[in-house]
Amino acid sequence: MNNMDDKPLIIQSDLSMMLDVHSPAAEDARNDLIAFAELVKSPEHVHTYAISAISLWNAASAGISVEEVLGRLEKWSRYALPEPVVFHIREIGGRFGCIQLLPYPENDDVYLLKIFHDRFVREIMARKQIAAMLTPVQEGFLIPRYQRGELKLQLIKLRFPVDDRIPLEHGEPVPVAFRETSSRGVDFVLRDYQKFAADSVLGNGGPGTGYGTIVLPCGSGKTIVGMEILTRLSTRTLILTTNVAAVHQWIAEISDKLDIDASQIGEYSGVRKEIRPITVCTYQVLTWRPDKDADFPHMRVLKEGNWGLIIYDEVHMLPAPVFKITAELQAVHRVGLTATLIREDHREDEVFSLVGPKRYDVPWSELESQGWIAEAECTEIRVPLPRNLEISYAIGSKREKYRIASENPEKMQIVKDLIDNHPEDFILVIGQYLDQLKIISKELGAPLITGATGNARRDELYRLFREGKERILVVSKVANFAIDLPDASVAIQVSGTFGSRQEEAQRLGRILRPKKQSSHFYSLVTRYSSEEEFSANRQKFLTEQGYNYHVEVWE
Repeated sequence: MNNMDDKPLIIQSDLSMMLDVHSPAAEDARNDLIAFAELVKSPEHVHTYAISAISLWNAASAGISVEEVLGRLEKWSRYALPEPVVFHIREIGGRFGCIQLLPYPENDDVYLLKIFHDRFVREIMARKQIAAMLTPVQEGFLIPRYQRGELKLQLIKLRFPVDDRIPLEHGEPVPVAFRETSSRGVDFVLRDYQKFAADSVLGNGGPGTGYGTIVLPCGSGKTIVGMEILTRLSTRTLILTTNVAAVHQWIAEISDKLDIDASQIGEYSGVRKEIRPITVCTYQVLTWRPDKDADFPHMRVLKEGNWGLIIYDEVHMLPAPVFKITAELQAVHRVGLTATLIREDHREDEVFSLVGPKRYDVPWSELESQGWIAEAECTEIRVPLPRNLEISYAIGSKREKYRIASENPEKMQIVKDLIDNHPEDFILVIGQYLDQLKIISKELGAPLITGATGNARRDELYRLFREGKERILVVSKVANFAIDLPDASVAIQVSGTFGSRQEEAQRLGRILRPKKQSSHFYSLVTRYSSEEEFSANRQKFLTEQGYNYHVEVWE
């Protein structure tokens, strides 16, 4: 390449990278970068990426070496790589594989920790809490089996990832396979990327395989990937997900596509407490306790189920108390499913250590180009604040300002106009504030689903929407996660949650199921308000995945 425009990347010594999006090579460079870098900012002309320890270790676990990372950077960098960048990538990225956890044939009650660097040994053993777990032997260090997860967690906090090479145990067999034709009479064929995703976690079944996280866009069939892993292992399986509606959808999909008797499938939720060979459970019931000082009585489902496989649906939503139990379940096959590894509590390192590293990732735009998810048009509409609210906004606290901007009454007319512009589409109106959603529901004459809506009523409304008997649903954030509404083609977001990128991704995902027409995602944002700042943050995830985000001003 001779033209500087063909080298669209400027790399800074602080590990930030600026990508010129107008370069002819920008798309190819972006596809190379996303395997080991994270999008930070995405203004109109230049996008900023950053390399982190977790992003490098995820790349390493997927087989992308330090030298491959450096090679890709050299390929696209407009200037010579800064020496601090090369040093950091080799120093931090090269740590993956330097610490291995292995079986210890002489004693089944312990494992062998090998540390292939004397300096790492000194640094680790200087930590009293870690040193107390380890017993030096000639080959390395012995650690009790029950401290396997805790050790991995402590070491990741010191930026030492553990390459866990201990073969996983096989649970009680549960014969199960896909039907050639679903119970609904539809021929079932596994998509190539779904097979590759399952392959990436299970590998050859040897050491270092059988656990990990799969990142796939909403609407691409993450549930099918989980079921494919389930059928290959054919073992007692616990599936954890975000809410009762998602539990019912998992059970419906398993019943529809897998050849297994209904008596083998159980629901463990606030309503039912069934433990069966395949059990689907909510995070909420696991983390329920009578008071803040009490134990979590339902955690025994995780610990005592003799599971051979645990599927963490929407793993980026994994509650903090579940991490502790997950640390004790390191001998179990496990897979995390998500559309985004971003956690608002920044505990990505714990997902990496305890559930497993990212094994498979495919951009939304790639599946869109192949026709597996719908083409999406994302539009942000800037709305003026009424003059009678300007003083209240000016003197309000940060949270009050955000709420005033979010509940801007001018948004109501825009919602009506957008619905009129899409007379044939199935539409979700999504928001954060219940008072606002109640007004919209009443004005539109459309059903409202919130956290207070009973599970039976929620399931009924979702069913009516799928059957075409309800064309518009007004929903709170309860519909963000794990809800399959394949006919939704328009989403109108009237208010969001303080710039959550994961929320933006999930809300867009509600309309990305494959369909003949394009999908439309509208976000209504009050102009000259704090809502603009938060909306900019929420756009990052979409831009990283290759979507264009248009901004219009509503006069």
